[in-house]
Amino acid sequence: MSTERPHSVSVAGVVVDDEGRALLIQRRDNGHWEPPGGILEREETIPEALQREVLEETGIKIALPATLTGVYKNMTGLIVSLVFRCEASDGAPTTGDETRALRWATREEVFELADEAYAIRVLDALDAASPPAIRAHDGVKLV
Repeated sequence: MSTERPHSVSVAGVVVDDEGRALLIQRRDNGHWEPPGGILEREETIPEALQREVLEETGIKIALPATLTGVYKNMTGLIVSLVFRCEASDGAPTTGDETRALRWATREEVFELADEAYAIRVLDALDAASPPAIRAHDGVKLV
């Protein structure tokens, strides 16, 4: 039996506005800019987790279904992230317990604000390529 810790699964929602900009949050815990998201809880489905995380971190309720745009593995943190392109259905961007700031970012601004590992998730979502992207990173850079 392996003593390695298991992977965790997270979701992130790239909310896109009518101008093609993505909503980024600045996390309170580390100051990093990234799309809203977090770890799935034991009893929730992937869409439920996506709606909950985006709402908690931005004050925005998203429309479902959302489009899966990428699957990402953090090789050092052992986290598999499912990233979705989302549309807002209700609410207005608001900071919360986990969010220091929010910002609508253009493609160019995404790479200025976010580490490569998170910027590429947002750009993949903006591109909404099919099939979804599958990438690995070390928590900061793609590998």
